[in-house]
Amino acid sequence: MLTSVAIQGYEGSFHHQAALLHFQEPIQVVPCNSFTQLAKTVSAKKPAVKWGLMAIENSIAGSILPNYELILQHNLTIYGEVFLEINQHLLVNTGTNLADIKEVHSHPMALLQCMQYLGKHHWKLVETDDTALSAKELAASHKFTRAVIASAAAAELYNLEIIAPNIHNSKQNYTRFLLVSAKPNLVHDASVNKASLYFTTHHQQGSLAKVLQALAQAKVNISKIQSFPIPEAPFTYGFHADVEFTQLSVFEKALEAVKEKVVALKVLGTYQKANVK
Repeated sequence: MLTSVAIQGYEGSFHHQAALLHFQEPIQVVPCNSFTQLAKTVSAKKPAVKWGLMAIENSIAGSILPNYELILQHNLTIYGEVFLEINQHLLVNTGTNLADIKEVHSHPMALLQCMQYLGKHHWKLVETDDTALSAKELAASHKFTRAVIASAAAAELYNLEIIAPNIHNSKQNYTRFLLVSAKPNLVHDASVNKASLYFTTHHQQGSLAKVLQALAQAKVNISKIQSFPIPEAPFTYGFHADVEFTQLSVFEKALEAVKEKVVALKVLGTYQKANVK
């Protein structure tokens, strides 16, 4: 029986490619129109889908902030991460010329990653739910005035032509995806060397600095930290932090030190660090 994985998007999307890369085996993708739908699918009371793969940040466009909130709201656990090199291409129906194009459709993040190229033209930019879905709809439309930004896999799957390859702003373009599940158990084997935390600090001068200092003294490296406003308490903030360590015992010792310096602390997941390839 194939492993079912909920993804934001459809077959041929970057989420689909990232899921294949992570699992290294055939999978059954469960397409979701939005990240909210993905989170709801995985966190259902009796979920039919155990795993979800969710983009969390891009090296060009930055963090996808609402997804951090979705992880918290739906009580999801992070079980792993995967980095995927993103190559964005301009796709058209065969026979279309650049001069024919009037509008370009794609996901907002894809459009953002290609703004330097798009800014050279006077095309109407249309935001859509997914890059691969945009490609599928273009193929079905047979239009010559529309183009989409999507992957080479989507071009092949939907029989489209790549009229302009690699149009993203930087040739070093990577997206980080998180493997999430409603299953609460954390990974505790020897391969674990990274964790994601959410904590809130006291509303006092130097509170965050004390937390960071405690982690540094415990020899834990902070690879990312992101602040979020807490609506119920104006001008106070919660923090998401990704931390790396050499041994699980080092991380556990660091947690004990941090607990003394925060109002609340939650471990969102422990997992093996992935490498940018």
